[in-house]
Amino acid sequence: MLIGVPKEIKNHEYRVGMVPASVRELVQHGHDVIIEKSAGLGIGFTDQDYIAVGASIADKAADIFAKAEMIVKVKEPQAIERAMLREGQILFTYLHLAPDLPQTQDLIKSKAVCIAYETVTNAKGGLPLLAPMSEVAGRMAIQAGAQCLEKSNQGSGMLLGGVPGVAPAKVVIIGGGMVGNNAAQMAVGLGADVTILYRNIDTLRSLDIQFGSKVKVIYSTTDVLEAEVLAADLVIGAVLIPGAAAPKLVTKEHIKKMKPGSAIVDVAIDQGGCFETSHATTHQDPTYIVDEVVHYCVANMPGAVARTSTFALNNATLPYIIKLANLGYKAALESDKGLLEGLNVIDGKITCESVSIALNLPYVPAQEALAV
Repeated sequence: MLIGVPKEIKNHEYRVGMVPASVRELVQHGHDVIIEKSAGLGIGFTDQDYIAVGASIADKAADIFAKAEMIVKVKEPQAIERAMLREGQILFTYLHLAPDLPQTQDLIKSKAVCIAYETVTNAKGGLPLLAPMSEVAGRMAIQAGAQCLEKSNQGSGMLLGGVPGVAPAKVVIIGGGMVGNNAAQMAVGLGADVTILYRNIDTLRSLDIQFGSKVKVIYSTTDVLEAEVLAADLVIGAVLIPGAAAPKLVTKEHIKKMKPGSAIVDVAIDQGGCFETSHATTHQDPTYIVDEVVHYCVANMPGAVARTSTFALNNATLPYIIKLANLGYKAALESDKGLLEGLNVIDGKITCESVSIALNLPYVPAQEALAV
């Protein structure tokens, strides 16, 4: 199979779909890989690095989309890229379709085979291709939040960990999954006063065992969430419903009542965000102010640490890329139920039920769509 890796074009996105080591694995399996010129420069890989492991170099993205049987990316295809997709071509990348009707409509029109990293599951029901970026985003959320609290960024001027004689900042993390856990690790390490809100009792027990007295773990109700958010200096939105739009848990009224100079970091922004006042921002212009609360809502947070993120992502995606290349998409999807969960659009049909519900569009079960 000919696998193509275009250069990412989203604002300040330096990650790349495949590093040279991944390319070498594909070549050893007998496949051909074509990389867009300079695609890896942002994380320190030259075109020669790719050539050395057997890849060929294309001058522009159009050449890749025209030739490749499978496109491997990091972020969702932008409009100019979606226009180059063709019927039967495999697209393997993050998609986050639930809050994105224009992208969904374009993918339906393309009749491409669109497999989303974020809805692929494993035998335990986990999200193996979302997990590495959730780990990165969770840890970054605390770094970003700490900066938002600085006075130069219109924050309250608080140091997360305080100093002897001065209380630390109160950090409230909404969500106890991969993002929330990693955010808590970083916040604890910096000496903050940390609370995690979640609704899964088993997870709360696990978090309590993991963190002990260093973190307060509380079952999230409407009353609890409101009280904790209003008392917080920094709130991290770490909510995920796989494939679906994030619920708006923190309302405009909550934001109005928060302390002036407090901050929010909405890690759920790829799925529409879990704060009612959230809208996607970029690394170039990451924050904005609503009711004296600093909002950080960058939609590709891990792109800021592109080298670490790319390696972490490649470690997770490579086995699936090899499977798709070796077997072809139909046999690969039929043989792997978890990979089949990643199929969002094929032949103009939506095969992810949560996306169809979020966008009020027709749904066709993945197995039924494959059988046509």
